[in-house]
Amino acid sequence: MYEFINIISAWTIPVMLVLIPLYAVFRKVPVYESFTDGAKEGFDTAIKIIPHLVGMMVAISIFRASGAMEWIIGMIKPILDYLGIPSEVFPLAILRPITGAGSLAFTTDLIKQHGPDSMIGRIASTIQGSTDTTLYVLTVYFGAVGIRKAGYALKVGLISDLVGFLAAVAVCFLVFA
Repeated sequence: MYEFINIISAWTIPVMLVLIPLYAVFRKVPVYESFTDGAKEGFDTAIKIIPHLVGMMVAISIFRASGAMEWIIGMIKPILDYLGIPSEVFPLAILRPITGAGSLAFTTDLIKQHGPDSMIGRIASTIQGSTDTTLYVLTVYFGAVGIRKAGYALKVGLISDLVGFLAAVAVCFLVFA
């Protein structure tokens, strides 16, 4: 079974890359023209979202350089200790909704420091898969299509990230402790 899954994994994308254009040709879709039109639209979208990306990167840099993260962790550490949540993983609860690359770098550092099979490494990895880059998604995608009122989406996204964080910690303690 393991070998079968490896074969499927290795061949899925190449087969799709061949079958989709063949199906389009069969349906008499102008494949090359459709591809270039899509690339042109993608380029236009990329140009539109650059200001939003730059704004988000500046905000992240200011947040990290200001020392706000360390201050927040220091304030909440007694609560985390009481709940049994390792304070080392709490920055992921703050970073993950803001930046995928920053949270992945932080997770990589935790895994290097504590090991991939440590409870902290397992929790950090599970948080990476259980939460999303909510502020990034709202900034980039809502900005690209011109949505200005994102209040409800922001609330739901951040609540989902909090639930994902807490569930990741709980599941790791249930499964690995």
